[in-house]
Amino acid sequence: MAFRLKLVPTHTEWDFFKHQWLTFWAAIVLTVISVGALFWPGLSFGIDFKGGTTIRTETTQPLRIDAYRAALDGLHLGDVLISEVFDPSFRADQHVASIRIQAQGEGPAAMDETGISKVGEALKAIDPAVKIVSTESVGPKVSGELIWTAVWSALATIVGIMIYIWVRFEWQFALGTVVGLLHDLFLTVGLFVAFQIKFDLSIVAALLTILGYSVNDKVVVFDRLRENLAKFKTMPLREVMNLSVNETLSRTIATSMTTLLALIPLLIWGGDVIRGFVFAMVWGVFVGTYSSIFISKNIVLMLGLDRNKKKVDPSAKLFGDKVEVADADQRG
Repeated sequence: MAFRLKLVPTHTEWDFFKHQWLTFWAAIVLTVISVGALFWPGLSFGIDFKGGTTIRTETTQPLRIDAYRAALDGLHLGDVLISEVFDPSFRADQHVASIRIQAQGEGPAAMDETGISKVGEALKAIDPAVKIVSTESVGPKVSGELIWTAVWSALATIVGIMIYIWVRFEWQFALGTVVGLLHDLFLTVGLFVAFQIKFDLSIVAALLTILGYSVNDKVVVFDRLRENLAKFKTMPLREVMNLSVNETLSRTIATSMTTLLALIPLLIWGGDVIRGFVFAMVWGVFVGTYSSIFISKNIVLMLGLDRNKKKVDPSAKLFGDKVEVADADQRG
């Protein structure tokens, strides 16, 4: 007999609207607070958004990232990110590191020649074979452009998702999805504000990934809701929604848990370079799952649905004629 791990019972009859004053409205309040936190105290931007200098080093000795970091800590340079660079074209004894250092002043130059020389001397103290092969600086102007690019990327993603859900389901579902996604987005950003965790481009990538994960979860719930609306035409909308969430709950929880099984080891042992990205993803799985169960469907219930109007599946418009022709051929 096969062993099956059940995270939730096979059949549940939980009322997900029973405590909506807490599960829904408290989440909305936290979302509004998170939006306000963006203005004060604001995000703690990392090197990508504040500007800085990237120093590329090369050595014939195996890289010791921890030793590099310890050597640079004494220079009091602020945020420093060190990672090893891999390339198939490198020689066997060619070890390359990328060192990113935050801007050291208000001017357009992120770090002057004196500062770069001090970095080189500190590294040579632990590895005499190391040498600086290139430097590249990013000023505040470019960093400001990156911030707006990140904002527009997130907005474009949300608009695209809204259009898709609108076409696939109804406009009420689209608005419910967007509110749920904004909840996920702002609560994740709000967590970074609360703990003043460095916010860089990798976190933007995590946010966009969270949006994709979250909308997939919501589509599953809405698909079942649409099926049940056609099946139970006289059942009150609230009860149909509860039934749909209960029926998809095991799938929702299983998806979240398997995703976390991959993310949590990365969070613990993945290292400093990806820790911010993975932390955002872990939190995003929680809030994305939460909004699929408690947020998006509440918005649809508030807006109401015209249950007398027959909704045609867009896939039927695209493939309906072909299916009919194929069936006719088989009968012939």
